Amino acid sequence: MVLYHLSVMVNMTQRTAWVKDEIRNLRETGRYVPIRTLESPQGARIIIAGKEYINMCSNNYLGLANHPEVKKATIDAVEKFGVGAGAVRSIAGTNSLHIRLEEKVAAFKHMESSLVYQGGLLANLGTIPVLVGKDDIVFSEELNHASIIDGVRLSSATRIVYKHLDTEDLRAKLKNQRKDGKRALIITDGVFSMDGDIAPLDRITELGEEFDAMVYVDDAHGEGVLGKNGRGIVDHFGLAGRVDIEMGTFSKAMGTMGGFVAGSKDLMDYTKQRSRPFLFSSALNPGDTASVFKSIEIMERDDTLLKKLWDNSRLLKDSLSKIGYNIGSSKTPITPVIVGDEKKTLDLSNELFSKYSIFASPIVFPTVAKGMARIRLMPSALHSANDIGVTVDAFEKAGKVLRIIQ
Repeated sequence: MVLYHLSVMVNMTQRTAWVKDEIRNLRETGRYVPIRTLESPQGARIIIAGKEYINMCSNNYLGLANHPEVKKATIDAVEKFGVGAGAVRSIAGTNSLHIRLEEKVAAFKHMESSLVYQGGLLANLGTIPVLVGKDDIVFSEELNHASIIDGVRLSSATRIVYKHLDTEDLRAKLKNQRKDGKRALIITDGVFSMDGDIAPLDRITELGEEFDAMVYVDDAHGEGVLGKNGRGIVDHFGLAGRVDIEMGTFSKAMGTMGGFVAGSKDLMDYTKQRSRPFLFSSALNPGDTASVFKSIEIMERDDTLLKKLWDNSRLLKDSLSKIGYNIGSSKTPITPVIVGDEKKTLDLSNELFSKYSIFASPIVFPTVAKGMARIRLMPSALHSANDIGVTVDAFEKAGKVLRIIQ
């Protein structure tokens, strides 16, 4: 029996021997990204392998991931409802917490209704195929998130890609090809996660109305960042009641876990009948559900954290630009430090980590295009001016050593 198992293991190893070559190629080309293990809560400073680092790559924009009120809400919910939902929502998993949260999200987003998912990725994968199918057409932004791309593929709708931020290209494609689909959907990120730029949602919405196409915005990086009290891109442009579907995640500015879509009551009711992640996966657990509710309450009552986030963002960008770094054209706190060369990008990240205790992860192909490698910095409301100053000083010293800047 032992010899049999050894033989099976040898055969399995041989069948996957190609993986070693792939990993070797990633290392040699500078595209093998280290994955660090945190030993502390998310915050301005974190512990990795027993050492403290300034954390510059978390999506915890407002610092709510470790907020005492959010933690207490989670604990209270677990004490009352347990740790799991126990079933898919359509069978026995819907909890009163889910209903309260969906009402809260809809009100916060100025929508009629909302539907909560277990994650932002699942929200896109689950909702897009409900809206369009093989007889329909989707006009998708060139730099849309992978979850949007995958959701469109799952829908079997025809996909037409329009150029990044280019509404004239979108208009031309709508004019020429809108008639090819029974239903049409224009879908875009609100804030683009690698560059920090903002979709021209006002013009996109006008085109949707002109060409009878539904408009769907993924506002994962706009929530807690744009609009009044962080309501997002739809509020930022004053488009309440005109965007058909607003999708988002609770895992970034809200500091917890889960995702949602918001729209008309009829659309949300229909999505509950057809969305596969809703119908075939257990519901968001009580603790996460309650924590999101509390995060939204905090955002609604006070914009202090939002203002601090933007203050830190401006300080970081201005300081990096002054010392010679290319930070692209970001209009949000997302701050891409564009190096270009993948090996140099990894070297810069490692230098910052090992010598200056700055945790700033590299972003390389295929997450961004070849030749556009970068370190994406994410300031938060928790960072002090001193944290920003120490980070910029480290970037200056490391960049000069590596001859990235003069």
